[in-house]
Amino acid sequence: MKRILSYNVNGLRAALKKDFLTWLTEADPDILCLQETKAQAGQMSEEEFRALGYHFYSFSAQKPGYSSVAILSKEPALQVVNGMDNPKYDVEGRVIRADFSDFSVISAYFPSGTTGGPRQEYKMDFLADFTAYLNELRKSLPNLVISGDYNICRLWIDIHNPEKQQNTSGFLPEEREWFQQFVDLGYVDSFREVIPEPDHYSWWSYRAGSRARNKGWRIDYNMLTEPLKEKIVDAGIMPEAVHSDHCPVWVKLDI
Repeated sequence: MKRILSYNVNGLRAALKKDFLTWLTEADPDILCLQETKAQAGQMSEEEFRALGYHFYSFSAQKPGYSSVAILSKEPALQVVNGMDNPKYDVEGRVIRADFSDFSVISAYFPSGTTGGPRQEYKMDFLADFTAYLNELRKSLPNLVISGDYNICRLWIDIHNPEKQQNTSGFLPEEREWFQQFVDLGYVDSFREVIPEPDHYSWWSYRAGSRARNKGWRIDYNMLTEPLKEKIVDAGIMPEAVHSDHCPVWVKLDI
């Protein structure tokens, strides 16, 4: 049995000042995928995580204090691969993969596109190129867990007030169309396999008391390749964790 958590921490060093290690001890995942660590290797209190029993793997953007991803695992990985072999995205530290005996885990931080223009184009390019990367990868590694901040609400029920959000990056028609095509290719939304109800979110704006009013977006996912669908035991969201404007999302797999 493996319990996998994904968490955009919006700066790991800031999260550590908010008692992140105590939270992690209590949450006790087998694998933790982090996004937006905003730090370079050696800046993330790695030894403290190792003292808690985790192997710490990270991949950082070339630009200091920006983007960056990590995977923490109680079991050592057989192999860790930084990036997706595409300099356009790897320079921003957006993808890291850890291979284990029966499955592989990816921590991915999708571009946001909120500034519009070139960054929205970059986001759409990433969606296409990341899909192609995964489709090729699963030929040799069929059991993939693709965890991360996707920066897209997949369904109408994954965002508050969807009628007014359709021109907003993260809920644009072309983004939702990509997500539907992604699911149609055999990538499974583990949370929605367990919980069909609306009003479950993983990100809230810092403005206007959005979190207290639960006016949020579900943009963080643990997506699975089709062979792992039957391995889902449970899944959920942890809105009580408040180290970030995001909260953790988790899946428990019988592997």
